[in-house]
Amino acid sequence: MNPAIQALFVIVGGVGGCIGYFYLSNLFLDKVLYPPKGPQAGRNINRANLIRPWLFLFPAIFGLSLYLAYPVLATLWLSVHGKDGAFVGLDNYRSMAGEAKFWESMRNNMLWLIVVPALSTAFGLLAAQLTDRIKWGNLAKSLIFMPMAISFVGASVIWKLIYDTRPEGSAQIGLLNAVWLQFDGGIGSVIALKVVPALILISTIAAALFGIWALLSPLREAERRGQPGIVAVKVIVAALLAFVCYELAGWLSGTLTAALPYGAPQTWLSMPYWNSYFLMIVLVWIQTGFAMVILSAALRGVPEETIEAAILDGANPFQIFFQIKVPQIMPTIVVVWTTITIVVLKVFDIVLAMTNGQWETQVLANYMYDKLFRALDWGVGSASAMVIMLLVTPILIWNVYNARKEMR
Repeated sequence: MNPAIQALFVIVGGVGGCIGYFYLSNLFLDKVLYPPKGPQAGRNINRANLIRPWLFLFPAIFGLSLYLAYPVLATLWLSVHGKDGAFVGLDNYRSMAGEAKFWESMRNNMLWLIVVPALSTAFGLLAAQLTDRIKWGNLAKSLIFMPMAISFVGASVIWKLIYDTRPEGSAQIGLLNAVWLQFDGGIGSVIALKVVPALILISTIAAALFGIWALLSPLREAERRGQPGIVAVKVIVAALLAFVCYELAGWLSGTLTAALPYGAPQTWLSMPYWNSYFLMIVLVWIQTGFAMVILSAALRGVPEETIEAAILDGANPFQIFFQIKVPQIMPTIVVVWTTITIVVLKVFDIVLAMTNGQWETQVLANYMYDKLFRALDWGVGSASAMVIMLLVTPILIWNVYNARKEMR
């Protein structure tokens, strides 16, 4: 059968099946099970109204049970059984914990968790603020959001071409190498590749240190008010910022002291440590549009009265943004951050398409794929899947809790 006709049949069958289910279930409920007539008419109507929502929810509950709950239970079962089906307890988890590739995956995932949500949210917030202040803001938003319409594999192919490397002396089709070969080690190269990056890094470290001070300075007041949850979150964020400062200090030292290989094309994706950041750029490029759209809506919801009052009090644009707007949209920022974090924990396509986990770029989802479908080690592969689920679950619970809190 022609794929287009097959797709049409699926669409018509799916929509028609839903309409038929809701119509027939209502008919059965009102005409057969609890007909609204006779001496029990009032009680029948009440009972039918109590059951009707569950009839409507049944397809969704059944689908979630079949495609979510069952796979989780089956994966858990596989993670405690060997290849021969015998129960092995936690042996698969011990075997996984003894592999260097697993800890490489964990380390890279933690790095992705720190970098990608932070940069995506920051760039999205910056884009949301700036595009609302220019005439062609809607066009700019469309261009920034456009990568969201590209699949992860498609985006990976685009960026793999940007990072492409050809032998020395050949024409470079990779944009990054084409730009890199323009630097010859002169004063312009020193300014562009050492002085400017060093200034940016110093500014970023200073901003991170200020953030640590701003988070930790009011902790005693929060403790006095009996807010241990807020204290814990601030301490965790401050610890992450301290780690960022440590990493950036290493970058700063390397920037100032490294002897750069001018004139030679670089294999960007095979550089240990740095190649992970080149992969992260792809996901940041994609997720910035998502963050921008959500945060732009949140910024437009900030009451004009508070902004006008701040202007009358003499606040400058930076103070209005950081002290008036950002605190009011902080719940939205947290939702965007956690949503991108969930995407990062499941990142797979980008790594598979660009490096296949080679050169120390392995992540948990790719490690799980290797174990399940290449090594055919269902036990260890399922154990790694359970690790991913355990990492994602607290973030999902946090998102649901915040959503319900806002609804109240």
